[in-house]
Amino acid sequence: MNLQNILTEIEKVDGDALGRIEHMSRRSIFQSLLKKTVAGAGAAAFAGVLNKTYAQSSSVADVLNYALTLEYLEAEFYNMSLAAPGLIPMAAMPYYQQIAKHENAHVALLKSALGSAAVPKPTFDFTAGGAFGTVFTNVQTNYALANAFEDTGVRAYKGQATNLMSAPAILTVALQIHSVEARHAAQIRYLRGYPGWIVNAQENGLPQAIYSGEDNVTQGGVNLAAAFPNINQLRITEAFDEPLTMQQVLAIAGPFIKSLNR
Repeated sequence: MNLQNILTEIEKVDGDALGRIEHMSRRSIFQSLLKKTVAGAGAAAFAGVLNKTYAQSSSVADVLNYALTLEYLEAEFYNMSLAAPGLIPMAAMPYYQQIAKHENAHVALLKSALGSAAVPKPTFDFTAGGAFGTVFTNVQTNYALANAFEDTGVRAYKGQATNLMSAPAILTVALQIHSVEARHAAQIRYLRGYPGWIVNAQENGLPQAIYSGEDNVTQGGVNLAAAFPNINQLRITEAFDEPLTMQQVLAIAGPFIKSLNR
């Protein structure tokens, strides 16, 4: 992907992203890059701008590579789903196409931010060793995996928020990606015939680990079920989403990652 395409894809997801990077406008970035006369230096310089702002420490870089691995998985899943003949119904096609654009834009941004420190794209097995053998031939299986990946992704970003507090700029972008992933999750859940929100850790045929803790009714140290006994406890669990740790997420995603290619 060339520099122009990277910028375009990023702006599809977040039209203000480039304006926040070191307070530089898109024009000023290009003015700087146009001064580069060595072939390939433009993309490297752009990565350098992002590196300086976002990859400030090894811990931040670790979180970025963790996010990149998940975005690789989601982007590859949607790309392969769209390429599978006759798999996605016409009614769902616009959603899959748009989500694929978003996921590929997330990959482009994270790879640019990390530069040479970016982990390569893993090799994936979306059947998880045969457990989901019809993932690219049966649309309901495909929807179920999309649901699993999106719900996991939302909770994964949430789980890393505190680890990015030392890098406010990247925390802002991570939260913007997080909200888009939440919209993806809601749309895929609708395609499966479920509410857009998670109800009381109900797994709906997916691995229970994805929804571990989602039946929590205590927020900010307050037991909301006890404080508001007249409110259905299910409604309380729907109103709050819980984070997943990196270890929990990697345990969920692990069966789909065949090789890390490092």
